[in-house]
Amino acid sequence: MTTSAAALDTIRFEVDRSLKEFVERQLPQVSAPEVAPLISAAEEFLAGGKRLRPAFCYWGWRGAGGGDDPALFTAAASLELLQASALVHDDVMDASDLRRGMPAAHRRFQTLHEKAGWHGSAEQFGEGAAILLGNLMLIWSGEMWRGSGLPPASLAAAQQVHDHMRTELMCGQYLDLLEQAHGENTFDSALRVALFKSGKYSVEQPLRLGLVLAARGRAPWIDRLCEEYGRSVGIAFQLRDDILGVFGDPAETGKPAGDDLREGKRTMLIARTLSVASPAQAEAVRGTLGDPALDAAGIDRLRQIIAETGALVACEEMIKNYLEDALTSLDDAPITEEARAALAHLAVAATSRRT
Repeated sequence: MTTSAAALDTIRFEVDRSLKEFVERQLPQVSAPEVAPLISAAEEFLAGGKRLRPAFCYWGWRGAGGGDDPALFTAAASLELLQASALVHDDVMDASDLRRGMPAAHRRFQTLHEKAGWHGSAEQFGEGAAILLGNLMLIWSGEMWRGSGLPPASLAAAQQVHDHMRTELMCGQYLDLLEQAHGENTFDSALRVALFKSGKYSVEQPLRLGLVLAARGRAPWIDRLCEEYGRSVGIAFQLRDDILGVFGDPAETGKPAGDDLREGKRTMLIARTLSVASPAQAEAVRGTLGDPALDAAGIDRLRQIIAETGALVACEEMIKNYLEDALTSLDDAPITEEARAALAHLAVAATSRRT
């Protein structure tokens, strides 16, 4: 397998195939026709995406000497079920309307209730159904992982990493809620959220999973590489996501322009803005950030303030520095040359992505 974009395309194809086959195997267990909308929503949420998490897992596996084993793609694909679960729940917590250009899961189920003319609150039904959908995909992620077909010794060696990754994700989601509730955030708290909400389960832990699966155990060099490379790329990955949440093109991000501003996300971008903003600028940010009714003019004003304070440039510089640190950490890592080149390519792809 080459280390170009073609390699990522191959991983994406194999992961998509594994997910499709897994969901099809679940259908006999949920044969009640009333449950069909739940399964349909799961299938749509699993479609598409760059599959970066499985790619980090795959190249960890290859980097530690793992061979061509189709079961690895199944194990890595389980990370997409975990990701889909997190996105569904995240949209409920943020009251988001769109995800990847389509109605968020809770809005989808709310519309189902409204069109059917059922009793009770359509909004409450939508949120409840979305929570159950997220829970279902979380359960499936564990089932797919355990039934991947990899050697029991490999799965047993990596199980603790897998369990810890899911715990970190939930704690990161809570930290994100906590930051919004606190109102003001510091550089340190924004960085902690970036690391735990996305950085660890998007890059560091998928990479560690692949390395430990192949090595059938943890070693000091594995943890060192995951901490130096994985955390650096992971934080930069989330910082890029934060920038896209404010300045991204809706046609490419699949979410309304400036949605993170309406949701009141307390990111590094906001922390840096408030740290140097003038009194008038700070008042404008604090007065409109988190307003669900924020219009296009209000979003443009906040974008202008973020740019004028230098916060956007500062976050771009942070991404650049984290990326450089990550690439440097690969130089002396005891991994295959093929994996070294692929991980360097992935680091750039993850931190410079437009969607």
